[in-house]
Amino acid sequence: MSDLAQKTCVACEGGTPPLTPEQIQQLLPQVNDWQVLENKHIEKNFTFKDFKELMQFVNRVADVAEAEGHHPDLHIFYNKLRIELWTHAVKGLSENDFILAAKIDELSN
Repeated sequence: MSDLAQKTCVACEGGTPPLTPEQIQQLLPQVNDWQVLENKHIEKNFTFKDFKELMQFVNRVADVAEAEGHHPDLHIFYNKLRIELWTHAVKGLSENDFILAAKIDELSN
């Protein structure tokens, strides 16, 4: 279990700086198979048996995201899902993105 998965997302405010590339590289090994896009977003692709299985997973992700107050962008394609995380308030990545990614990783295990 990731240490990040044990943390709770904290509300970010405008004016808070996004994570630096160095900070991102320190957090990235703590999540499984997430890709960094331009040091501003992280994303991960999932494949499921069928649409119903995908939607059951999406509903579990939605429950965790709502509990954390941090909401991912979900891109659904029949049995494929791409989840994209970034913190709108900081216009880049925050620790919250990695916390939610770690919690999503636990759901997929």
